[in-house]
Amino acid sequence: MRTGIIGAGKVGCSLGKYFRLNNLEVTGYYDVNENLAKEAADFTATAFIKDLDTIVKESDTLFLTVPDDLITIVWNQIKDMSLEGKFICHCSGALSSGDAFPGIDKCGAFGYSVHPLFAVSDKYNSYKELSHAYFVIEGDERHREDVAGIFRNLGNEVCYIAAEDKVKYHCAAAVCSNHVVALIQESLSLMQECGFNEESALKALAPIMLGNIQHIVEKGMVNSLTGPVERADVKTVEKHLNCLNKSQQILYCLLSEILISIGEKKNPERDYGKLKDILDHKQYCNIDEQ
Repeated sequence: MRTGIIGAGKVGCSLGKYFRLNNLEVTGYYDVNENLAKEAADFTATAFIKDLDTIVKESDTLFLTVPDDLITIVWNQIKDMSLEGKFICHCSGALSSGDAFPGIDKCGAFGYSVHPLFAVSDKYNSYKELSHAYFVIEGDERHREDVAGIFRNLGNEVCYIAAEDKVKYHCAAAVCSNHVVALIQESLSLMQECGFNEESALKALAPIMLGNIQHIVEKGMVNSLTGPVERADVKTVEKHLNCLNKSQQILYCLLSEILISIGEKKNPERDYGKLKDILDHKQYCNIDEQ
């Protein structure tokens, strides 16, 4: 199966390099920015393709690895070409194949969203970690197994998702990845208020962060929970709230309510009532009743 890649950014480069390292045939790269396409082709030892007509003609499968808001624009540029029997894929987490490729059935092609559940952050190095990623696939059931087989044969775990669940799924991934960055930034800021600089704060917190993730992966959420909320340590939680500004208090309260729900599973005999009262108290959270 010959795979052409339209879009020579981080995802396109990472995917192409990953394919080539595993001896999959990559037709080459097309990008409106020819310099980017040439760089991607050099990086992956494939071909620079100058026009859309050629990459479509020479490929059995096309990956549109462009920003989300450009996927349908590119689709509209190729939909009137000869697409019979081809697999048209994009890598957006939030878009379904139907949203991205309207009218694809009329073209005789098969549309799929193929999302690597992985933060592709480095154009030239992220491919090294793709072997650990889940690939979440949505699209035409007639050849969904064929698309999944590409990644299963590479050793990746694959799971399917319904089109109507794509946005919620992508939100879950963003919370786990991007929002964790925000939480760590909040912790770093508090550490800097205590005299640490950013570098020393990050170094000091690294064992806690990495250890927590490792424990969660190995033991699950319930068995990994520790800390004052898990212990129902009312006095410590009160002290925490008193040292925070209003917006920080709101964040602390909302996250702690989730921790309580986990703590109740871990410690069904423990009374979290007083702690819930404190976290619900308007003087801390100032959250109106719904």
